[in-house]
Amino acid sequence: MPQQARAFWLDSPGRGEIRPVPLPPTGAGEVLVRTRFSGISRGTETLVFRGGVPASQRDSMRAPFQEGDFPGPVKYGYLNVGEVEAGPPELLGRTVFCLYPHQTRYVVPAGAVVPVPEAVPAERAVLAGTVETAVNAAWDAAPLVGDRIAVVGAGMVGCAVAGVLARLPGARVQLVDIAPDRATVAGRLGVGFAPPEQATGDCDLVFHASATAAGLARSLELLGPEGTVVELSWYGDRPVSVPLGEAFHSRRLTVRGSQVGAIPPARRGRRSFADRIGLALRLLADPAFDTLVTGESDFEQLPAVLAELASGQRTGLCHRLRYPAADIDHSGA
Repeated sequence: MPQQARAFWLDSPGRGEIRPVPLPPTGAGEVLVRTRFSGISRGTETLVFRGGVPASQRDSMRAPFQEGDFPGPVKYGYLNVGEVEAGPPELLGRTVFCLYPHQTRYVVPAGAVVPVPEAVPAERAVLAGTVETAVNAAWDAAPLVGDRIAVVGAGMVGCAVAGVLARLPGARVQLVDIAPDRATVAGRLGVGFAPPEQATGDCDLVFHASATAAGLARSLELLGPEGTVVELSWYGDRPVSVPLGEAFHSRRLTVRGSQVGAIPPARRGRRSFADRIGLALRLLADPAFDTLVTGESDFEQLPAVLAELASGQRTGLCHRLRYPAADIDHSGA
């Protein structure tokens, strides 16, 4: 059996490297997974890469299988799709999703992996964590049939939210972003598109995911009376100005946070984390979500790719990583 794998570590803010890591033996109730693809969660992972996690949030920002601590050295990530090479018979050979960092092989409890439905290609399944965030946001907001909805910020999370809401009967869903090329993404997802200054107002709900103060201000402007902004942006250590003057009180507007770390209260007694990720994977049977993957590289290129993403040199939505089929020293030396 393989004795060693390779993993991406953030050595210090702005500097990452691929390191050899030991693999423990696969015990009872555990699985050995060979990674086929992983995805970079652009907003969170670039913030981690530049050392922008506030000290007060370092515990709550921990990924399920994170090693090390912020700001570094730390092994971080949570969009991993692989094949089970050892473990319970019902999982052996299955393609699975796991909230694991960027690593060629790993051992985790069998309950930590979720089988990918046959209708979902492994390449697309790296989006499961992002679509799960979108599902959680929809549960938080509880949109109604026929609602007027805007999604401000067409990054990974914003596009995933738009893709999920596109299925809401009778709803008017508009994706709002400063980048004109996001119109193509919106069209493939089956929703409308507008630049911020041309977005349609009088919304019942606005999902904000631009991670900018200007985006949040525009989100409030797009609301109708008694409307709600669901804030999905993660600003890290950056202060944000919120315009709570003007018509905020007279129109009785609401800003509420949504975070995937907890299931919304209205679903908490009836839905588990497994239910939520299972739903996200089923939704990914729709090939429209392929439009969220805008780049791909080999795993070995990850240190350079993350640096380019963090600096803005490389743009796009989800960047996917390919892993070699054989990558491990089997000698045990």
